[in-house]
Amino acid sequence: MKKTMRNTLSMLTAAGLLALAAGTVQAQAMRPEVGKPLQAASELLKAGKGKEALAKVREADAVGGKTAAESLMVDRMKAAAAQRAGDNGTAIQALESLYGKVGGGEQGQVAEQLASAYASARDNAKAAQWVQKAQAAGNNSATLKQLQAYLQGSSGDYGAIAKEAAAAVAAAEAAGKRPEEGDLLRLADAQARTNNAAGQAATLEKLLFNYPKKDYWAIYLGRLPRKAGFSARLNLDVMRLRLATGSLEKTEDFMEMSQLALQAGLPAEGKAIVDKGFASGALGTGAEAERHKRLRDLANKQEAEGKASIEQRATAAAAAKDGNDLVQIGHAYATMGQADKGVALIEQGIAKGGLKRADDAQLRLGQALLLAKNKAKAVQVLRGIKSTDGTADIGRLWALYANTQG
Repeated sequence: MKKTMRNTLSMLTAAGLLALAAGTVQAQAMRPEVGKPLQAASELLKAGKGKEALAKVREADAVGGKTAAESLMVDRMKAAAAQRAGDNGTAIQALESLYGKVGGGEQGQVAEQLASAYASARDNAKAAQWVQKAQAAGNNSATLKQLQAYLQGSSGDYGAIAKEAAAAVAAAEAAGKRPEEGDLLRLADAQARTNNAAGQAATLEKLLFNYPKKDYWAIYLGRLPRKAGFSARLNLDVMRLRLATGSLEKTEDFMEMSQLALQAGLPAEGKAIVDKGFASGALGTGAEAERHKRLRDLANKQEAEGKASIEQRATAAAAAKDGNDLVQIGHAYATMGQADKGVALIEQGIAKGGLKRADDAQLRLGQALLLAKNKAKAVQVLRGIKSTDGTADIGRLWALYANTQG
């Protein structure tokens, strides 16, 4: 990892030095004895010939009585050529000379290049000093932050990384901006290395909500069931989110999810999960293929029985004293592809009251509304869930998912 990072730093340094030199050689503004070899060095650099370019720069450097502009250009070209030639010592010498000759934003850029060059030379103490100088000059580039994190990590100072990254995240949030993805990743990594489990969980949530990528979904949903106070009855809900976001892929996951759906009295959903498992190849192959087929047969049987009896069960639920059965039947209708009817029954159940878990009913309503393509109302319902047993987490995650689907 560290070798890879050093190689990256070397490339970043070379790119930055070339940027400092590119397009700035103007032979007509300098004496021919200086301008011509620098122009040749520039062409050689474009061709990737660092050693030859450095030799041409040294020809220009050997000219006596150089003007301030000529000396400045020599330093720029020498730094770029030396880096391309792999002569880190010469590059550092040229950059340090250049640092004292430029001002403003360019000074911050040169300081960053020096920090990278010293890091490539494994002089992390010097590199850290130049990082500070770059920051003092107003340089807050992403590459400088990356370098700072690398240096802090190399020293084992993950507390410093966490502090710096947390400050960057907080500053962005205070300004009403989305925190940088890199800052959130650095903060989560530093928190993991300092055993700050609660802090890392909060950071991962911010990472997911600001950058809802598949990998972040997988990480967050993998940790969610282990959250303090999270109820095991919501495991099927977690798997629903995993399926929706593309992180449910293993054979055992499809088996478990379909069985949980069948046990929950949702045979249509159980069958749909089995069918997806067979379609993806996760089910129906290997040593357990016969077991998978038996599960499919069971799901088909229960789904047919569920369809045949659901209207009778809905009538009985409407006559019940409380709304619990109406919510359950409405949820079942929604999973059967009759989302509008499911929404109506769940709303009737909520209005009737006497619910064992009112927020669970709101979660089912929100899910049914999503299936009914009523995203605006669904998101409103899902975000209004307040339970601390994981129901609110599931609701917020479904609202997030819905908003990423356009």
